[in-house]
Amino acid sequence: MLHFELVTPERLVRSEDVHMVVVPGTEGDFGVLEGHAPFMSTVRDGNLEIYRTGATTPEIIRIEGGFAEVNDRGLTVLAERAD
Repeated sequence: MLHFELVTPERLVRSEDVHMVVVPGTEGDFGVLEGHAPFMSTVRDGNLEIYRTGATTPEIIRIEGGFAEVNDRGLTVLAERAD
């Protein structure tokens, strides 16, 4: 399982274990699974797709700007705004 956190300046929006997250990076969308190599990217306005284990349809959260970091603890998305 991939540990995923979505944070805005106002609050922690999500902190949960998921199967995969697709992030709208400024250089293109990228998917993150458990065990992904360390990585950092800026994030463009777009849809964050959260796939739970066994789910074929993602949960969509609209985000605006920010950064994404993958490290040995999982994926953290620091968004300027999340709906």
